[in-house]
Amino acid sequence: MLVWLHGFTQTRDSSHVFLSILAGTHDVVTIDLPGHGRNASTSASLPETADLLADVLPVAPFVLGGYSFGGRVALHLALAHPERLSGLVLLSATAGLREEDERSARRARDEALADHLEEVGTDVFLSEWLAQPMFATLPDDPRERAARSVDASGLANSLRHSGTGTQRWLGEDVAGLAMPTLVLAGATDEKFVLEGRRLADAIPRSSLVVVDGVGHAAHVEAPDAVATLVREFYPQ
Repeated sequence: MLVWLHGFTQTRDSSHVFLSILAGTHDVVTIDLPGHGRNASTSASLPETADLLADVLPVAPFVLGGYSFGGRVALHLALAHPERLSGLVLLSATAGLREEDERSARRARDEALADHLEEVGTDVFLSEWLAQPMFATLPDDPRERAARSVDASGLANSLRHSGTGTQRWLGEDVAGLAMPTLVLAGATDEKFVLEGRRLADAIPRSSLVVVDGVGHAAHVEAPDAVATLVREFYPQ
């Protein structure tokens, strides 16, 4: 079984092409993370989210994959409940910010972004969010846009409770992960190629694959290529 965790502003219905490809050969489970989709009214920190997921996901070991925000959640679940996982896939993920002053500055930026989101609403915010350079090569897919979470309060609370600035530095902790791990990043997303390399260097049984010609959302931009990598990592 493969459990896939979506990114910030996405929902369990996002990445539909990528997930449909994997569903041809795997049992695929998706879930709305706190602040998103059907769980928009739930607010939780990253450790709290990991515990919430542990309560609802299968007991038998499964492969856990996560993209960006979902990748950060996946790391917390892997660290808190390693016995539950037979493998880990991290796409555009990060171990966090090492220094407290960096985390503090990021929390302040995310608080300001949350205030802005609530002020302008989700339509304007999503247009602004997707206009960032790391999404420059994202295809124009109306179904993907329709799958975005539209609850402004939920998304704002996600930033406040589980944004990158709230995350403790995991750089040393991940060295204790024993499960096989696939780290993925899009080649044009230079920041997260570096973050991915740091994760792969720290996690013992891991490998980094950089996907050519795509940015932050590699699984949306090149769903066949990324699904193939996941299948090769977890062939069942």
